[in-house]
Order: sequence, then structure tokens, then C-alpha cells
Amino acid sequence: MYKNYMYRLYPSRSQKKRLEAILETCRRFYNDLLAERRDTWTNERRSVSKIEQLRRVKELKASNPYAKDIHSHVLQVVVTDLDKAFQAFFRRVRRGENPGYPRFKGKNRFSSFGLKEYGNGFKIDGRRLRLHGVGRVAVRWHRPLPSTPKAVRIIRKSDGWYAMFTCEVEPQVLPPTGREVGIDVGVASLATTSDGEKFANPKWYRAGQKKLRRLQRSLSRKQVGGKNREKARQAVARHHLHVSRQRQDALNKIIHKLIQEYDFIAVEDLNIRGMVKNRRLSKSIMDAGWGYFKERLFSKAAEAGRIVVEVNPANTSQACSSCGQLFPEKINLSVRTVRCSCGLELDRDVNAAINILRLGRSRWALTSAAAGVAQEAAGL
Repeated sequence: MYKNYMYRLYPSRSQKKRLEAILETCRRFYNDLLAERRDTWTNERRSVSKIEQLRRVKELKASNPYAKDIHSHVLQVVVTDLDKAFQAFFRRVRRGENPGYPRFKGKNRFSSFGLKEYGNGFKIDGRRLRLHGVGRVAVRWHRPLPSTPKAVRIIRKSDGWYAMFTCEVEPQVLPPTGREVGIDVGVASLATTSDGEKFANPKWYRAGQKKLRRLQRSLSRKQVGGKNREKARQAVARHHLHVSRQRQDALNKIIHKLIQEYDFIAVEDLNIRGMVKNRRLSKSIMDAGWGYFKERLFSKAAEAGRIVVEVNPANTSQACSSCGQLFPEKINLSVRTVRCSCGLELDRDVNAAINILRLGRSRWALTSAAAGVAQEAAGL
């Protein structure tokens, strides 16, 4: 299986200028390719293939002085990225979803470029990363790479530059524990297990709103197009990145604990896109990161040889986990303890988690295949 490993880069001032020049050339090439596909379909009702656009790489290097010193693999990856965007567009069309035609990339909307073969455009040279046309870039190796990387993607974020290496690794299957669990995600508590364990919801976005409000006010006062406005914009972007990392760090720790302790995990198959249309709860739902939690849980379970299933969430909070009967009155979010005529008195989230585990054990309740196959990292 393939996994991605990200490391912080510390380019010099001249190297940073060169990285930004490569990124800008790739952005313009991406927009040119997109315009070619759009115009060809509009005028000729014909689709431009990936192979046709790959031929343009050689033409671009011969005619564009900015592309002359850029490795051909970088430009080939740009073609591949656009082709993947169109494949995703056509897939959404076939499924009847809102397709979302691929967009032209503005200056701050294109953030990475890639190289697809180790030793051909990039190479690890001592404790530095040697990039074609850039030189030896300093890297913070906070952990060793498990194997020789197959590819690399150079990413610009609001706080600096990063290298994401794609490596081939063997799945680390964990020994069985013989334990099963149901997980109920929520807003009051980030996650609750059928064993009664609760994981608190720190509400990262709300906690940082005071600082964000101050940063955004500062941004709104700056003159459009000025250097101070760009500095203020980057400060806002860094704040959002910090909040995102706080959320991911907490969720990763919860997922690690669940994967280590349980062989079988049942979660709800929630329609998150539909739920965030609730204006009163949308901010809290997005702040909790339910989508990231589920996606990461499936990925880590596949790597560790654990099983994760999704169940229909209907009435998991409205039914008694002891007798299985629906409560006579609807249980609102304000009700934190449920009571049943059978004598059950239990926390509502624990009750829902037990129902989720029971449904997970029932084959007819499954809404997705069990996660037991290793997932490959997104290619370049």
C-alpha cells in the first residue's frame, strides 16, 4: 500500500522565489489546458484527451522561457491533475450530483506541483531535498521515511513550504483484541462509545473566533492590492490553518485509540451535507470534523486490519437500547438522559452508541462494505 509523509521545507530566499516561479508557471499552464478543453468542446463538440495535452508539454518548454528550466515531469503532473478534475466532474454527472465544472485557478488558488519519479527531478541528498531547477532545500526530518519515496509533491501553505512524499509500505496489522464498539458522534461530545467513554468537543473554531474577528477586521481596513493587505490575508489564512491542525490532531488521537483497542467499529452513515443546512447547527457540525473523522477512521482501519462499518442512523437516538422500542415522545437534543418503561435510564449518546453497535452486527443494516482493504494514497 502507499502512504503519504509530509515534511516542512526551509528554502532560502532565492529558492523560495524559484519555487514560486515554478508554481506560477504551472498555474498558467493549468488554466491554458482548461481553456483548450472548454473551447474545443464549445466550438467542435469534441473532448480533448489527456494524451493530446501531454504533447503540449514539449511545445511549452520550447516556446515559453519560464517553462524552459522546469522539469518535464512537473508539467506532466499538471496535465494529470486537470484530467483527474475532469474525471471527477464526469463521475458526478453520471451520479446525478451537482457536477461543478473544473475552475480556472487564481493566483492564490493553486498551491502545489509534483514530481513522479525518484532520481528523475528530485532526490534526497544527505539531509536535504534536491529539486531540479531549485537546488538542495533544507528539510525538517521529524521522522524517518519508511522506504525510498516513489513521488513527491511540493506544497505551499500559509505558513511555509512542505514536501509530501509517497512511499510504499507494508500494512501493519495489529493483533486482535476481541472487542467491539459503536461510535455516536455529536456536538456536545465529539464522540461517545457504547462502553460509555466520552471524548470532549473542544470546539476549536468557536474558541478562536475572537482572534479571527480581530484579524478579519484588520484585513478589511487594508487597501486592496497593497502589501499590508497581503500580510493581513496571510495572517487570517494562518489562523484557519492552525484551527484545522488542532482539529486534525485531536481526531487523530481519538482514532488511534479506537483502532488500538477494538477489532470491530460501527459508526453512523450520516448525511453531513444535508445536516449542515440546519442554520442553528451547521457551524458546530463543521467544527466537529465528522467527515474527516469517518474518512480517517476507515483509512487507519484498513491499514491495521480492523473492520469499520456504517449503519443507517435512523432512530438510533429514539430507540431504547435495552428493549428496542421507540420512546413514546421524540427525544430532542436538549434531553441528555433517556428513560424507558423497561427500566432503562442512560445517557442519550451512550444509548445511541449501543444501538449503533447492535445495528453494525446485523448484516441487513449495513450501508457500506466493511473496511478491510488497504487504501492507496492519492497519486500525483
